[in-house]
Amino acid sequence: MEKVVPPPVLSIYKKLKKAGFQAYFVGGCVRDFLMGKPIDDWDFATDATPEQIQNVFSHSFYDNMFGTVGIPLPKVPEQEHEGVVEITTFRTEGKYRDLRRPEKVEWGNTIEEDLSRRDFTMNAIAAALEPTANSQQLTATYVDPFKGLLDIEKKLIRTVGIPNDRFNEDALRLLRAIRFATQLEFEIEKETWNAIQKNAQNIGKISGERIRDELLKILSADRAFEGIALLDKSGLLDQIIPELGKGKGISQVRPGRHHVSDVFTHNIESLKHCPSRDPIVRLATLLHDVGKPYVRSEDEQGHVIFYNHEVKGAQIAYEICDRLRLSKKQRDKIVTLIRWHMFTVDEKITDSAVRRFIRRVGVDNVADMMDLRIGDRLGGGTQVAESWRLKKFKERVAKELHPPFSINDLAIDGNDVMRELGMEPGPKVGEILQKLFEEADEDLSRNTPEYLLKRVHELK
Repeated sequence: MEKVVPPPVLSIYKKLKKAGFQAYFVGGCVRDFLMGKPIDDWDFATDATPEQIQNVFSHSFYDNMFGTVGIPLPKVPEQEHEGVVEITTFRTEGKYRDLRRPEKVEWGNTIEEDLSRRDFTMNAIAAALEPTANSQQLTATYVDPFKGLLDIEKKLIRTVGIPNDRFNEDALRLLRAIRFATQLEFEIEKETWNAIQKNAQNIGKISGERIRDELLKILSADRAFEGIALLDKSGLLDQIIPELGKGKGISQVRPGRHHVSDVFTHNIESLKHCPSRDPIVRLATLLHDVGKPYVRSEDEQGHVIFYNHEVKGAQIAYEICDRLRLSKKQRDKIVTLIRWHMFTVDEKITDSAVRRFIRRVGVDNVADMMDLRIGDRLGGGTQVAESWRLKKFKERVAKELHPPFSINDLAIDGNDVMRELGMEPGPKVGEILQKLFEEADEDLSRNTPEYLLKRVHELK
């Protein structure tokens, strides 16, 4: 393990030990080391109090009630931000309130006591680095009171102690169990799984921000669709995004269409086949047909139709994003992708229609929209990711992308309109420019000063 620990992190560990305190690597860094995975965060546990830790590390900071002191690491060029090593004093916790946080935190005396308060056995392993008998080389020794090493070997998610107790301390652990199972491709132990199902409704006590963070981590995993399926089976999905469940049993089957499943299954399958790695694009794909159950009707032949489901879906997605406290940028992207995902790829559409598509979707969202469309196609039962029409449409979009024709590209501007008509600034100027833009967009050959100035007088 010594060879894996970055030198600045190892230096912090050795300095803490040299000062006479116990020090252990704990949490995810130990788990990921044991699994041979890359380690992003390094956390220590120690018997030193926060004040004693800060006496050892003068450049540290401490701004919480949980005994965690942060020590900045030297900035690495390829990283956007400086890393931080967190050192937490051994602690015990009293009763939890609101299924979110302990009523009080007290310093503990042993590493075993500290590990007993953690969520899952794989996260309740501590590692110390000790010199071997005849060498200065450091060897890892493990403190594993809850058989986390064995559970890692078995690829099993198991709570520390009684599952019901752990989930009633902090209900976010319900989601964390699903997230770890998805990220690590582990199974959830039977008693732990039963407790998740029993306590699923308690996730409603957790803030939208904390739920959002876990959900986006699930959606970032290689097999994100399996994570969403686990959320559904556990009952958590109905608590987090109940709108998705309304698609269960809503058939999409109709003559001449490729859909073979209900709306809910189609959304999950679309997520499965979406080629994007971006969790926001994946969330948009998962939600892309969320509006269908709300607008379902039948045509004259009795076949199911979902008229304007993309409009309704965009409205619902907006509400979901707000509930999950996504940023405005993230929300706008999701809403845009859902609102316009029914774009036409007919080979007969005009160049102006292609440019209109780009403006509606936004240049930054074009590639993501194509990924959503591919997920939608494959998730509906089609065997080919891209039809020849979609390929041709993408080629035409690419030609118009850099940059798409906009009102700023008109050969005249508002000053020209006011000068020609002797007008003052006002809404009328904007109305005229918009009409000129629409005409020029339909036929770019019209974008000349001569044609546009002539039309200014005709539109006044």
